[in-house]
Amino acid sequence: MIETHAHVYLEQFKDDLADTLERSQIAGVKRIYMPNIDHTSIDAMMEVEAVYPDYCIATMGLHPCSVKKDFEKELYEVESWLNKREFVAIGEMGTDLYWDKTFIDQQVEAFKIQVDWAKGLEKPIIIHCRESLEMTIKLVEELKDDRLTGVFHCFGGTPEQAKRIKELGFFIGLGGVTTFKNSGMDKVIPELDLDHVVLETDSPYLSPVPHRGKRNEPAYIALVAQRIADLREMGLSELIEITTRNANKLFKVKADDLND
Repeated sequence: MIETHAHVYLEQFKDDLADTLERSQIAGVKRIYMPNIDHTSIDAMMEVEAVYPDYCIATMGLHPCSVKKDFEKELYEVESWLNKREFVAIGEMGTDLYWDKTFIDQQVEAFKIQVDWAKGLEKPIIIHCRESLEMTIKLVEELKDDRLTGVFHCFGGTPEQAKRIKELGFFIGLGGVTTFKNSGMDKVIPELDLDHVVLETDSPYLSPVPHRGKRNEPAYIALVAQRIADLREMGLSELIEITTRNANKLFKVKADDLND
């Protein structure tokens, strides 16, 4: 399995990161992608990547919840890193109307700037769109060209929205929410095109059942995979094979480049 979205560099993993990653390897996780948040998370993220090269892979972007009045400063830091070295993707970026709508115009501007960078570098984008999925799909539809690809992280939308995302050539990330009883995803997942689905946890957030309310970790991606396989009435190994192929396509990785 490929963990396409986990913040294992955060404080919540400070005391047991080695054990956490050992559990993820035992669970069958072959690679972990770590989306950046803002300037405060870069050092910790890069340190984890340095200690666990080829297993924990950093991406570079500005999270919408970190977009405030001075977001240009934050973007300058992101751009500086993108010019320093190669990153497999730009993100986590996007829009968020859950906590605070004050800076939504700035979020959209930051989104467009990062999309321009992604097009120029031909890198996929990792999209955060909490309580803002519809507006973000429309935004991508406006900005889309042949150079723009990516993933809508933590998908919780309708089959119709999933279809529009697929038509954009984007993937959808499914995580712990798929196991929540009242999420409605039990009706949506059977309708999805699996060729556009990747697995994620968003660790340390959104733990799947039966760990809901506790710290999430990459090993729990196995619970997400099993839930999707059950809802699709298919074998777990087939589901893992499809989503792994999709993740490698998303991040432009050849399967034989992964660790054994």
